[in-house]
Order: sequence, then C-alpha cells, then structure tokens
Amino acid sequence: MGWAIAFFVIFLLFAIGFIAMYNKLVKMRQLTMNAWAQIDVQLKRRYDLIPNLVETVKGIMSHEKDTLERVIAARNQAMGATGVADKGKAEGALAGALTGFFGLVENYPDLKANTNMTELQSELRETESKISFSRQYYNDVVTEYNTLLETFPSSIIAGIGSFKSRELFEITNPVERETVQVKF
Repeated sequence: MGWAIAFFVIFLLFAIGFIAMYNKLVKMRQLTMNAWAQIDVQLKRRYDLIPNLVETVKGIMSHEKDTLERVIAARNQAMGATGVADKGKAEGALAGALTGFFGLVENYPDLKANTNMTELQSELRETESKISFSRQYYNDVVTEYNTLLETFPSSIIAGIGSFKSRELFEITNPVERETVQVKF
C-alpha cells in the first residue's frame, strides 16, 4: 500500500510538471505569433504611408520617376513577402529604396516647406521607431521560445507536442541595417 501511494504521488508530480511545461510552451508559441502580428501592424502602417509620400512629391519630383517607381516596387514586394526570412529581405530592400528617396528629396526646397510632406515624414519616423521596437520584442520572444524548445526537460515535451522553432527577424545586408534618414 505504501508503494502505491508513493508511486501515485510521483506520477501526480510528473503529470503536473508535464502539464505546466506544455502550457508554458503553448503560451510562448502564442507570444511569438502575437509579436509577429505586431510587426505586421507596423509594416502595414508604413506600407500605407508610402503611397501618400509618393503622391506628395510626384509633381515636384516628376523627373525622378525611376526613384519613385523603385520605392513603390519595393513596397509591393515587401507587402507580398511571406515568412520571416523573406519579409526581412524585402523590408531591407524597402528601407534602401526609402533611403534613396529621401536622399533625393533633400534636393527640393519646395518639399522641405510642404506641410503635408513634413507630417508624412514625422509619421514615417514614428513608424520606423515602432517597427524597430516590434522587431526587437519579436526577436526577444522568439529567442526565449527557441531556448525553451532546446532545454531539458521542455525539449522532450516540445517534441511530443510538435512545437517548432521560429526564425528571428534579421537583416543580413549591412547596408540594410542603416536607419532610413528622414530629414528636411
């Protein structure tokens, strides 16, 4: 009888530990999905600002048509990218196109005085800051989740529960790591 009680207590502790670890893995997986959704929200905000920027400068920068088309093409590519790695690559290309765009805008004094352009510039600067914060948060959550998947005993439970690791949102091209300069 004493062995049965001891066995039952050990089994009960094991079951409680298993359930707690499984629930923690589920929670971390949900946090990674939420963190990615927050990045998507900020990227959508940036995507919505870009056509407004282009429309604002279109008349003044009409002979810079190639630059404007590159920005729109990079935006469209970024919007269509799927997966963390593809999204990171497309976002890097978009950041590069925006950097070139704002470099050209510097040559147009009329744009510097344009109130609409100044407001869009401010919104884009704020959005870039939010994107940066969202990327950092996402990578922090993914790192914690992936670490949990690889450490014992949670790695056993992760294998049983078919939990998969997540990719970090990284920018691999050093040029793409540069901040988009928005200044007038």
